[in-house]
Amino acid sequence: MILVTGVNGQLGYDVIKELNKRNEECIGIGREELDITNSTATYEYIIKLKPKCIIHCAAYTAVDKAEDEEKICSKVNVYGTENIAKACKKIDSKMIYISTDYVFNGKGNIPFEVDGNKESLSVYGKSKYEGELKVKEILDKYFIVRVSWVFGINGNNFVKTMLKLGEKKESLSVVCDQIGSPTYTADLAPLLCDMAVSEKYGIYHATNEGFCSWAEFAKEIMRKANLNCNINPIPTSEYPTKAVRPFNSRLSKKSLLDNGFNILPNWKDALDRFLLEII
Repeated sequence: MILVTGVNGQLGYDVIKELNKRNEECIGIGREELDITNSTATYEYIIKLKPKCIIHCAAYTAVDKAEDEEKICSKVNVYGTENIAKACKKIDSKMIYISTDYVFNGKGNIPFEVDGNKESLSVYGKSKYEGELKVKEILDKYFIVRVSWVFGINGNNFVKTMLKLGEKKESLSVVCDQIGSPTYTADLAPLLCDMAVSEKYGIYHATNEGFCSWAEFAKEIMRKANLNCNINPIPTSEYPTKAVRPFNSRLSKKSLLDNGFNILPNWKDALDRFLLEII
């Protein structure tokens, strides 16, 4: 049996959907079912259930809010993760921990390798990296999977925001100097399910193929959705946010290839399929 945390989020929703499609016995839980920051409750719940793998999608992801809520962010992303890892250790279960491009400093223009230099620029990024360290420290049977620019059917994301704004506005200013890869949860979910039944433990980067800026991503959304909204590319300096965003979020897929896992389709192809679902 596979346990999925964060089932009400974008990724958790699609992971459960994929596991059900594969007729894999699974349970999805949200905050209502289990508070992962409660160490005793988490330990007892997992020990009783004895899953063979936990796909840990639950996280504090409010990047800007985290700058003011460092303790709350750490409680979920670091100590909640630690609680799950300790329970996994006790029952000799595998753990898949979802991490982020924000663990890197965003410098340069070369894709980051899995062991690249970690100099997180934000509270959120630091908390996710500390979560990684907890998993590595406690477990041998782990997968750390870093993703970026996530979008899916269940929940809010950049694509849905652009579609809403694109219907109301004639033009939008979107940053053009942050480069990365969108990640469609419906494409990521099958890969995580493949990992869950394998023993190819380690650290991976899993995003859709190809790179773009947020402005290029927005332009493609407008074009494919036939919306007459002009995208005005602007530098990050003209769109200040509380948390610092990485300029370079390119992630190398070498570890996926080396271990025989499937690379995700190109982000443009992923966007086509997503728009067919929601429009």
